Amino acid sequence: MKKAVQLFPSGISIIDSAWGGLYRGGTYLLVGEKKTGKTLLSLQFAVETAKQKEVCLFFTNTRPKDLMIQAASIDVDLEYYMNKNLIIVVRVAPPPEPSQFGNRDDYLSEYLSDIITVVNQYNPTRLIFDEITPYVEFEDVAKLREVFSNTFEQIEDLGVTSLLSVREPASAATQMIFNILNSYATGVIQLYKKNDSNGSTKSGIIDIQPNIGHTEGRFKAHYSIEPYKGITTDFKTPKTKETEKIQEKMEDFILLSEIKVSGEEIIIPNFYSIDDFKLILNNQIAMYKTTGQIFTLVSFRLTSKEKRNSTITINQLKNVIRISAEKKDKICQVDERICVLLIKEDPKSISDFINRIKLNLPTDDPSERERMSSDIYFNYLKISDNFENADQMLGKIHFDVKDSVNSISS
Repeated sequence: MKKAVQLFPSGISIIDSAWGGLYRGGTYLLVGEKKTGKTLLSLQFAVETAKQKEVCLFFTNTRPKDLMIQAASIDVDLEYYMNKNLIIVVRVAPPPEPSQFGNRDDYLSEYLSDIITVVNQYNPTRLIFDEITPYVEFEDVAKLREVFSNTFEQIEDLGVTSLLSVREPASAATQMIFNILNSYATGVIQLYKKNDSNGSTKSGIIDIQPNIGHTEGRFKAHYSIEPYKGITTDFKTPKTKETEKIQEKMEDFILLSEIKVSGEEIIIPNFYSIDDFKLILNNQIAMYKTTGQIFTLVSFRLTSKEKRNSTITINQLKNVIRISAEKKDKICQVDERICVLLIKEDPKSISDFINRIKLNLPTDDPSERERMSSDIYFNYLKISDNFENADQMLGKIHFDVKDSVNSISS
């Protein structure tokens, strides 16, 4: 990557206040129905980039003149930034109807692949696609997964942050497409419109949801579209006397016991409740039934306390699995067992995952690491036609197996 992973101002007030900005090299989805303000929010993101003297690539299927008019409505001289080559507007032709081409998916694949060519030409730090929905409506969702992941992983590796505008899913098919995009997204920004008595949309709810990082969690706020200002929100970062005290004494050491926290639950990325995990697992099973996309379910447990050879605890194991998993893997703790949905199903990926767990165990002593490894038991299960739902797969994963993580060589 060109630059290390870091946060930068997005120009979206709730994100900058709640999360401190967006991650460089992240991919974010901007979701909403028509006329919810997605284009205006995208313009604010682009202008903030230009103010930082960085280049924003703005893909759109609307006329540049129409984009300039929308920008003018929020007091932005888009042409000024375009003439400075800080905002590069690229108009994209609409995709063909299915009847116009024998294989529409091949045509859409070229659309997405061409994004990389344009990125390499202009070397931007930000990318906007307003909106990408018509260009990801593949008939073969397995091909969409392959092409989308290949395209945006290359873009992420270049350190480019992407904001992809997506229409609200309205059917099972579009929901499946959205799920694929969301599985590769760093976070989601969702706009819910609220119509006034005249039927116009000038306000609503903005909901920011992290998938990766942004450990501050999920936030919602009311937003409104104001002339010459754009999208504004009523979000305010909660402040307490304790946080103000910390800010005043940044150079002093303070006992953790003296710091009072809000008591709000911290949502750890990749970790899901059992209900949410089952929902994700059912979606993956449905994907397998439709496309043949293979995945693996892995489970871990510790040996009983009276037979344990080391000091490792279930919370330590939980943290080790969290930092060892890939960012797109899904994790769930059920009592004393931990289940992981691995997107990559090949034996080498599973072996590498186990080896990372062994290396990340909380000790520097090789002997203690071996003892900890011998206390961790695992089982894995690959999806097959025998499974119809999440309960069947979770029921099949059992914990009377005799394999510890030591049985996989490092």
